[in-house]
Amino acid sequence: MTLANEFPEYRGKMEYHCLGCNARYDVNELHYTCPECGSVFILEDLNFDELKKTSGKEWREIFDARCATKNDSLRGIFRFYELFAPVMEENEILYLGEGNTPIVASSPALNDVTGIKTAYKNDGQNPSASFKDRGMACAFSYINTLMNKNNWDEILTVCASTGDTSAAAALYASYMKEGVKSVVILPQGKVTPQQLAQPLGSGAKVLEVPGVFDDCMKVVENLADNYRVALLNSKNSWRILGQESYAFEVAQWYDWDLKDKCIFVPIGNAGNITAIMAGFLKLYELEIITDLPRVFGVQSAHADPVYRYYSIEDPNEREYQPVKVQPSVAQAAMIGNPVSFPRVKHFAEKFEAIGGKKAFQVVQVSEQMIMDSMLLANSHGHIACTQGGECFAGLIRAKELGLISENESAVLDSTAHQLKFIGFQDMYYQNDFPAEYEVTPDSTRANKPELVIEGSEKEKMSEAAYISKAAENVVSMLGLEKK
Repeated sequence: MTLANEFPEYRGKMEYHCLGCNARYDVNELHYTCPECGSVFILEDLNFDELKKTSGKEWREIFDARCATKNDSLRGIFRFYELFAPVMEENEILYLGEGNTPIVASSPALNDVTGIKTAYKNDGQNPSASFKDRGMACAFSYINTLMNKNNWDEILTVCASTGDTSAAAALYASYMKEGVKSVVILPQGKVTPQQLAQPLGSGAKVLEVPGVFDDCMKVVENLADNYRVALLNSKNSWRILGQESYAFEVAQWYDWDLKDKCIFVPIGNAGNITAIMAGFLKLYELEIITDLPRVFGVQSAHADPVYRYYSIEDPNEREYQPVKVQPSVAQAAMIGNPVSFPRVKHFAEKFEAIGGKKAFQVVQVSEQMIMDSMLLANSHGHIACTQGGECFAGLIRAKELGLISENESAVLDSTAHQLKFIGFQDMYYQNDFPAEYEVTPDSTRANKPELVIEGSEKEKMSEAAYISKAAENVVSMLGLEKK
């Protein structure tokens, strides 16, 4: 058996597989969409059946042992090396502390709200404070592989972003060798100050275009089609592979037992939900897990093309149509034409073939529900972002619709750290949301600082008098009683 600190000998044979026309391409160059039909790729290991020679029990023991490794090339997401990235050499792997993010069980008081036992997986505790680091660690490690194979001295990385992708791409690029440059393209005025600060601080070239994410993506696609650049959006199949680690970690946390587990994921550009389903399916195929969890995708009514598609009961009558988005507090979800929709459809069909029609579902929530749910979660000990609020809202909605039972438990995906979206909390507390967000704050949820004593009053007092007066005011405000 492989030792915990020993880098694996196994190497896969990876190919790009087009989901549109089934064309296949070698991975020795970067492909994003199929040259034949323009559809998206998934990456497949043609040697995957070799992994089945190791039993599910042995795989569980290997991955559990690696949790204690001090070998950077097998830490975090790369402890699952054989499952998603088995073409990289040990010295090519880039580890910045991503992965192994905690799953935090909700308090009894919060569970009482829904009647469902819940937990948050805090992916905001990745290095750049979002789940995107999982994909970037894999994508940049593969850039190392390509640069070594092709003797490239330099490469330009580029991405479109609403914030998290650019932060992660810029961070990982800044750690790479000098020849790796980073450019990020953002929608002007649509990125929070916290998220804008991140790529700037990492030294990336930041460019803005008017419009929304979809407009940025069109510019980036044009660059990737016509110039030698490394595109780092979820069209990049290596990024999707890295994000499969979310599924592996969830399964490992629950001791590889996913019976009666429901996983709630915001859809956004659909890369993460794609990766999570792909990851669980790999574990199932290798008999590392014996039951698939149920997966729920969640979309805001302001950007809901995937929900609209799956809201049609008969698969033969479904027709995918992009939508025009409205402003959303869940900014990473404000995408009207998710790049990875063909991947979602591909893996959802596989999920349903094993677990039945209820194995994969999509629910729609309002902006009001997203904000109220985020504040509710965070006032009960979590650090959920607006996308994490979207997941909690999705759970509440699923319960209302009778889609989830009380004997099941839910794992909610908080894709980023709460502090990245703190501006929306302030807008809620100050009741100054623009009308197009369709959020009417509940005044009972507002939390504002209260002044204990006026500065002008303090200036007139001695220090002892000030302390006595301030303490007296605090006592009055809190209703304290003497010991």
